[in-house]
Amino acid sequence: MTETNHAEASEQRGLNFVEEIVVDDLKAGKNDGRLQTRFPPEPNGYLHIGHAKAICMDFGIAEKYGGTCNLRLDDTNPIKEDTEYVEAIKEDIQWLGFKWGNIYHASDYFQQLWDFAIRLIKEGKAYVDEQTSEQIAEQKGTPTQPGTPSPFRDRPIEENLALFEKMNSGEAEEGSMVLRAKLDMANPNMHFRDPIIYRIINKEHHRTGSKWKAYPMYDFAHGQSDYFEGVTHSICTLEFVPHRPLYDHFIDELKEGKDLEDHRPRQIEFNRLNLTYTVMSKRKLLALVKEGLVNGWDDPRMPTLCGFRRRGYSPEAIRKFIDMIGYTKFDALNDFAMLEAAVREDLNARAIRVSAVLNPVKLVITNYPEGQTEELETVNNPENAEDGTHTITFSRELWIEREDFMEVAPKKYFRLTPGNEVRLKSAYIVKCTGCKKDGQGNVTEVYCEYDPESKSGMPGSDRKVKGTLHWVSCGHCLPAEVRLYDRLFSVENPGADERDFRELLNPDSLKVLKDCYVEEFAATKKPLDYLQFQRIGYFTMDKDSTDGHLVFNRTASLKDTWSKKNK
Repeated sequence: MTETNHAEASEQRGLNFVEEIVVDDLKAGKNDGRLQTRFPPEPNGYLHIGHAKAICMDFGIAEKYGGTCNLRLDDTNPIKEDTEYVEAIKEDIQWLGFKWGNIYHASDYFQQLWDFAIRLIKEGKAYVDEQTSEQIAEQKGTPTQPGTPSPFRDRPIEENLALFEKMNSGEAEEGSMVLRAKLDMANPNMHFRDPIIYRIINKEHHRTGSKWKAYPMYDFAHGQSDYFEGVTHSICTLEFVPHRPLYDHFIDELKEGKDLEDHRPRQIEFNRLNLTYTVMSKRKLLALVKEGLVNGWDDPRMPTLCGFRRRGYSPEAIRKFIDMIGYTKFDALNDFAMLEAAVREDLNARAIRVSAVLNPVKLVITNYPEGQTEELETVNNPENAEDGTHTITFSRELWIEREDFMEVAPKKYFRLTPGNEVRLKSAYIVKCTGCKKDGQGNVTEVYCEYDPESKSGMPGSDRKVKGTLHWVSCGHCLPAEVRLYDRLFSVENPGADERDFRELLNPDSLKVLKDCYVEEFAATKKPLDYLQFQRIGYFTMDKDSTDGHLVFNRTASLKDTWSKKNK
């Protein structure tokens, strides 16, 4: 069955095309009926939401069909790798809700890979090339023109063996020589034109120390590592399609022509996750961090999983979004608005409602007794009765949003304006009577009168008014800093823009509001708790918060402000 037919059959059976392949292989009894996948990140940065799609596939398919998914750290380049990244990778996988069967490292196989390379040299299938990287690249030809052989391609086996030893002993300088597989310089697939399989890196490895100076390339290490571990399905993204013949070739060489179709990992490719207003390049993300253009890998504007976590995204929302976009054979640019829609839907069901005022103006209830307070009951989450209730203190002087009052208002303005009535959330109906201004004409206080019979829950509370406002009591609230996050980039597809990506950053991606107030109950929450500031949006307490300085991050607004229809 062709891959296209697989995809069509998958849709009919309610499976994605990768599941269809796995199900067919299990039914056919391939690999003795075993299913084993792996998630193989390189520990050279923090995982981003694109990795989350691969995690959901690799771990999810093993979980669904009774298999095992292992975590393998692809640590073949000691220049870029760090144990900090290893621990972060583990944390992110667990946060998404997955567990690995075992943890492996590509470095576990350095000796086996070295031995395999020695065997290829002895069989005349690999040689040491002393050309520069530029000469090798030029000599490879083009997709329509065959390459030309290296002048070192036919050097004697014993000489190749001696030079290969020098590559690893420290005698040879970085860049002075590489080991290449002797394949086919005329092959239409340029990955087959004598690919480099080992290079020299004179840097200590965080696991193997100074034992190795010669390190295997990805194409030489990856498939063999899959084979050594017993991986049955090696699932990766579409850019590895042209690498698949090389993947199979090296495993076939390793297996020495035995049992090629059954006990061999099967590489399957799916489309990457690309998001509007976002870059996924680790190189660019690292530059943003190193150059101080963001506040670390977990900056809530970053597409990293730790960034989304700090921003208040739930793992369930991310998994829901990945289910929404699905897995195909075609790359697409997914709208960030879809991700936020998944977040809103999820948080609407789980977020605790609290009151907060971000741009305050004082509301004075002139007929409410001075010094009197009331404890009013308010629902924690109208979507889930099990979340219960909490109390909020009501008093004569309240903070409300400045935008909830207009001295002269248009017809469809249903908030406070002289003569208009509104309900204060979980409290009373009030009627606006006027305001006070400073010398510059700025409103400093709004005045109203309350109806004592209109308290929420009382018989007279069913009187209808068109507006409901949130509030906090001036004497029973806490000051807070609120950080409003928006898209990190100002263009829809920064990856396709020819300008330097730094020029495309959105100058309004972070706004910090210093003079906000939250009800006291909000301070009992902790970072990563999910909150809804009523009528404003979804928020979470930031890790920077202290008892004396509360900080909240906006996760998402209540309504979509970025989808195409709103532009």
